[in-house]
Amino acid sequence: MARITIREAISQALWEEMERDPSVFILGEEVGVWGGTYAVTKGFYDHFGAERVRDTPIAENAILGSAIGAALVGQRPIAELMTINFAFSAMDYIVNQAPKLRYMFGGQFRVPLVIRAVGGGGRQLGATHSQTPDAIFAHFPGLKVVSPGTPEDAKGLLKSAIRSDDPVLFIEHATMYQVRGEVPEGEYLIPIGKSKIQRQGSDVTIVAYSKGLELSLKAAEELAGEGIEAEIVDLRTLRPLDMQPVIESFQKTNRAVVVEEGWKSYGVGSEVAARIYEQAFDYVDAPVVRVAQKEVPLPYNRALEQAALPQVTDVVAAVKEVLR
Repeated sequence: MARITIREAISQALWEEMERDPSVFILGEEVGVWGGTYAVTKGFYDHFGAERVRDTPIAENAILGSAIGAALVGQRPIAELMTINFAFSAMDYIVNQAPKLRYMFGGQFRVPLVIRAVGGGGRQLGATHSQTPDAIFAHFPGLKVVSPGTPEDAKGLLKSAIRSDDPVLFIEHATMYQVRGEVPEGEYLIPIGKSKIQRQGSDVTIVAYSKGLELSLKAAEELAGEGIEAEIVDLRTLRPLDMQPVIESFQKTNRAVVVEEGWKSYGVGSEVAARIYEQAFDYVDAPVVRVAQKEVPLPYNRALEQAALPQVTDVVAAVKEVLR
């Protein structure tokens, strides 16, 4: 296995799929000559050319509208949004067109579209550029929502997303491109809609994904020093949501903490907690505790931004609360 960053893993997945399938192409703002805002597509323009790496105007409606059209006629577009916050400018295409066309036409059309979008806070980009609205998009049937937290999952899930015949929103966290991890060499896919145990434990179940996984793994190491062994379930995909590993872990530990970077109200943690109560109520020894961002627009000031975002200390405190 090679030890690479999430940025490199995503770049490898894109490159390999474009080499494998000539119907795959990339479009978005600054994806070509500039190489992408986060350098994910650096070198793609020179290798694949302007036909397959298309710089677009700053117009999310145009990006998504043309991508859906291309998908409907047999291409496999990968539309990059510079930030998921700009997805709100193209909501009709993302939640009202792409996810519903195959269903509304009885399977006569396919929409093999991947929307790559950067989300999350921590880079001092201000309240309108630092949101984590994952739960909003996961609300809509027909749209798969993927948000990996490791390089291995980033590559394997992105390759599966590109080969999917349904639209996939692939969310990359803005502060995690430099996270390193082991990635299998050669061809491999990770199925969309499968949660994964990222750490074995017996005292408490921590459910997380993306940035929440990073925080949870660090918290688990700190807790282990105090004799508390946390089991960590990485959701990886928000729709479809695979709760089986979560329920099985909870039936073993009887306690759960859910970690997300989005706001607590109406969030991913709310959904996970509700399903635990619905499916494993008899195993509940303590209320499920949710760790999330403070309910404010994210501040620009670094100290205030970090105060609003969930931290490792918040996860540690939540675990100790459910173990009291």
